[in-house]
Amino acid sequence: MASKVVIVGGHGKVALRLAALLSPTHAVTSIIRTPDHIPDIAAASPSITPLVLSLEDASVADLAGAFAGAEVVVFSAGAGGKGGPDRTRKVDYEGAVKVFDAIEAVPGAKPRLLLVSSIDVRNPDQIPPHYTEDDIKYSHRVREAIGTYIHYKYEADKELARRTEFKWTILRPTLLTDTPGTGRAAIGKTHIEPSVSRNDVALVLQLLVGRPDAAGLAIDLSGGDIPVAEGLDAFIKKGETDFLE
Repeated sequence: MASKVVIVGGHGKVALRLAALLSPTHAVTSIIRTPDHIPDIAAASPSITPLVLSLEDASVADLAGAFAGAEVVVFSAGAGGKGGPDRTRKVDYEGAVKVFDAIEAVPGAKPRLLLVSSIDVRNPDQIPPHYTEDDIKYSHRVREAIGTYIHYKYEADKELARRTEFKWTILRPTLLTDTPGTGRAAIGKTHIEPSVSRNDVALVLQLLVGRPDAAGLAIDLSGGDIPVAEGLDAFIKKGETDFLE
């Protein structure tokens, strides 16, 4: 029997790509907030199961029921800058925490979580030692533009790092584009430019579904030249976990 993967935020551009990649080999359920999104789910793959369940309004018990029997849950939801700071907090932080709680509430074996976060999500008072001057300048610009989003992603990442009842991995891509994927990227402790294709983000997530040995890692992802499977494998073998110092 194909293993079950549940995608929270199933109508997102990365989520739709990921569901299409997984659907030939996994039983994929995409959680969406409105029936209006069902045609786009069907267009990605007719074998994907859409589940209408608002992350903002659903209870922990509702989500736990949706996650029952899943091997992996992918959190790819986000307010997308719509609704201001309050909605960003409700979706990107409170929604993520609700998903953590729901995974813990699943009876028996807990699903593994893949959390899509963002590049440069870190303690703002600590600059990573591998950052260049260009990284630092770009970081300032990003925080001026989407500081609220970065803040709540950081709070969600910190909360996840405290959870011990289930296995989790964080993926932190840089600026996303709709350009064709190359199957290549920079993976690990990367610089925060260049941008990365959503196709390549979905490809890395597809690989992570099959990599329980990536548990406990936060993985940066930006444009680059290394085949994604090779780069991901190399970083997982390093096992670097010091991402929330």
